[in-house]
Amino acid sequence: MLDGETDEALMARTAAGDHRAFRALMDRHIRRAMRLAQATLGHAGDADEVAQEAFVRVWRRASSFDPELARFTTWLHQIVVNLCIDRKRRPRGEPLEVAGDVADGAPDALDHVMDGERQRLMQTALASLPERQRAAIALFHFEGLSGRDGASALDMSEKAFESLLIRARAALKERVRAASAGQPRENASEP
Repeated sequence: MLDGETDEALMARTAAGDHRAFRALMDRHIRRAMRLAQATLGHAGDADEVAQEAFVRVWRRASSFDPELARFTTWLHQIVVNLCIDRKRRPRGEPLEVAGDVADGAPDALDHVMDGERQRLMQTALASLPERQRAAIALFHFEGLSGRDGASALDMSEKAFESLLIRARAALKERVRAASAGQPRENASEP
């Protein structure tokens, strides 16, 4: 009867050491954690690692979860965003041998949803934003969180989150505009 239980009930069982309840939570929310991590980091491999690490933390810190303070999804988002920020701050410098094969450049599902060129411009512009601005956009626009839940996930006031989101949108719009201006238009000679 795990499927019908709320996230908060599953967390209470997880805190008591129930592996099945934890597995149900993970199955229910791993894709959400991966989407948020990928939107924040811009790299699928890192996003997968962050999502897995987030659930390791959920298991280890289950007893510290308080449903009176936040919903489970808000708590999970906060863990994922913090892990992403930590990962971005960590220096990257691996030898070329560790890199392995070149990643497949085939478009993923997200690329099929939006126009190819616009999507590339948007991803490049999003990747150039500071971490917290990227996280705010990912939480609000990609995950559909309310301002209150986004603020909670980033551990800030709702007004501070709204201000951060406004700055992030403005910066993203300007970066997309600048990148678009630098790109030659296809079929520019056609009427």
